[in-house]
Amino acid sequence: MSFIVTFFAHGTTLDNEANIATGWMPGELSLRGRGECAQLRHQIAPTTFDGVFTSDLARSIMSAQIIFEPAYSIEIDSRLRECDYGAMTGAAASEVFSCIHNHVEEPFPGGESLLDVQERVASFVEGLREGGAPGSNIAIVGHQGTQLALEVLLNGKSWAEALSEDWRGSGRWRPGWPYHVQDEP
Repeated sequence: MSFIVTFFAHGTTLDNEANIATGWMPGELSLRGRGECAQLRHQIAPTTFDGVFTSDLARSIMSAQIIFEPAYSIEIDSRLRECDYGAMTGAAASEVFSCIHNHVEEPFPGGESLLDVQERVASFVEGLREGGAPGSNIAIVGHQGTQLALEVLLNGKSWAEALSEDWRGSGRWRPGWPYHVQDEP
């Protein structure tokens, strides 16, 4: 049996607005981000989810709470975290993203690589495949790294493709990205 995982990006944070790469720092939703999540709640209201998961970072938890509570119970999972930018955490986001393609295999100094993120997200997806999925329509609230790993794992993209086609570069946000998960990887 297959199921759908719908990815939702956390709302805009104070760091996003200040061009800061938050990485594993908690982050805080800005007023704009809170509004985005409230609007998303209404946009997806007709959709029913069988389970809702979020990263353990504060910006994702708060986004998930605004979008999904009290209608849904939210499960927090650290495997859905953003990439750890290590020494570049807190640096200008434009600086981090201009060199991110160099960190597909090579970790950020003191941090992790995109392949590390892929491994974490693959572990999460495998857990859903092995019976951890509470139904056929799962929601995830996460980060850029989370979504790009889903693009690689479930849409068969290379990291180069996932990075170059990332909606964040084009501004083509939408209220959720569905990914089809088959029983067998």
